[in-house]
Amino acid sequence: MNNPSIELRSWRQFAAVAQHLHFGHAATALNMTQPPLTQAIAKLEGVLGIRLFDRSKRRVQLTVAGAALLPEVVQLLERAQSLAPFARAAADGQRGRLRLAFVSTVGYGLLPLWVRAFRSSLPYLQLDLIEATGDVQLEAFARGDIDAGFMLHAPGFAPAGLARLAVACEPLVLALPDQHPLARRARAPSLEEVLDAALVVFPRKIAPSLFDAIDGLYRSAGRVPLIAQQANQMQTIVNLVSAGLGVAWVPHSVTQFQRPGVVYRPLRSGARSRAARADTILCETSLVWNPQVSNPALGRFVAFATDRAQSSPC
Repeated sequence: MNNPSIELRSWRQFAAVAQHLHFGHAATALNMTQPPLTQAIAKLEGVLGIRLFDRSKRRVQLTVAGAALLPEVVQLLERAQSLAPFARAAADGQRGRLRLAFVSTVGYGLLPLWVRAFRSSLPYLQLDLIEATGDVQLEAFARGDIDAGFMLHAPGFAPAGLARLAVACEPLVLALPDQHPLARRARAPSLEEVLDAALVVFPRKIAPSLFDAIDGLYRSAGRVPLIAQQANQMQTIVNLVSAGLGVAWVPHSVTQFQRPGVVYRPLRSGARSRAARADTILCETSLVWNPQVSNPALGRFVAFATDRAQSSPC
């Protein structure tokens, strides 16, 4: 048996009579006359095939079925009342869903603070966080699986077809095994002292611009980086350094990850050798998004990030 289609107006009329238990008073509350209301209730009962009210000349009472139905109808009417504000909030980006990807390094710095503040300001917006490397994010953008993402790259790099907002800039520092001679000294190492050390590094496809910046630093000093091991995540890279597989260049924010067996050292600047002319490698974190995608929640987050980003990251 097919469920009958009943207009919301009929449920409002039922709720009014159930509240007042008087057809005349209910009709007044509904700004209508009593006869059409009486007919409407009779029609509703006919559609349902049950009686909702017991009527006599002296009183109107809900039947057992009517009393059981009333809370559901009240809830339905309340939800219907909230639909228009809900739709306006969704159009304004206060409700809906935002799928935000991020590289692991952001988790050591701004991401926890930003997520907490953003969710506090928009508690009814669903925020889906997805950890993904830069190459995986680009694939997800192409499929339409994410709305925005935090990427790590060399300063000024801009992914093709995506809008970009630089939000932070930091230097790369050296992660050294604690038994390495350079880790035991108080002073920071110079570039010349690390050029021949084996490297633990991320694959180029993860962050090509940053990989090329590191590679370019070595080649400008007349060396080819000696890559001993590759790993996708910075935490894994640091763990491999702890195992003594080599040294690694990591963003300064990663120094918050304190792994036994690893010492972090900045590169000593100010040397006059040819190799040290560009002895500091900077990395930039950017929020990227597809400007062709219309999502009010995305607009909200871009505005939020713009308000909090460093004015001139690098």
